[in-house]
Amino acid sequence: MLDDVKPDEVLFLDIETVPQYATYEDMPDEFRALWDKKAGTLARNNELPGELYQRAGIYAEFGKIVCISVGLIVPQNGALAFRVKSYYGDNEATLLSDFGSMLKNLVNRKPNLNLCAHNGKEFDFPFIARRMLVNGLRIPDMLNVAGRKPWEVKFLDTMELWKFGDIKHYTSLNLLAYIFGIPSPKDDIDGSQVANCYYVQKDLQRIALYCEKDVLTVAQLLLRYKGVPLIPAEMVIRSAD
Repeated sequence: MLDDVKPDEVLFLDIETVPQYATYEDMPDEFRALWDKKAGTLARNNELPGELYQRAGIYAEFGKIVCISVGLIVPQNGALAFRVKSYYGDNEATLLSDFGSMLKNLVNRKPNLNLCAHNGKEFDFPFIARRMLVNGLRIPDMLNVAGRKPWEVKFLDTMELWKFGDIKHYTSLNLLAYIFGIPSPKDDIDGSQVANCYYVQKDLQRIALYCEKDVLTVAQLLLRYKGVPLIPAEMVIRSAD
């Protein structure tokens, strides 16, 4: 399958999500009651709903996207370069609309485009589609896969590719990066710290940089799967905001 995938026909992406409210106490009463029901299905050691609220950001119904980073492998001077850009901000509808417009334009230029993320089929892709619906936005055709046959869906998932058909537990991007000799994307913050970085430190640029590192790592991992040399750091080009 990967032999047929051209590196420059893949859009790599990663999202960062946070709970919709800074704290459990900030939630409107009706919304909090709905979270309490959800938390009841998650509790393993008699945790209270408030104790589990830090996990709300991973559920599209209770979380929101604060950053989508995307990257493309592009030929440059006889080598491969990587262009990466982030859509981030407090206004989820705006960043989703901007991302959707970019994706539509890119598909028009690259009709064979694939989307690639780590655990993207279970998390990133459906999360983006669901939050677009919540925000009243049209889902890009590439993400609107309901009813499509498997071979019509152009999703690549570096975690799924690692399974080779085996049904096993989650394998983290950080672990795969380590065993393939790829620089760790978790050299500053990790996913569990994003909400604090957003609500307490109010540092969206730091979140975007972290997200971009994940996107680059996903691209490097796919290149490793294909037996292609990694992209050197000096060939990573970050687009201006």
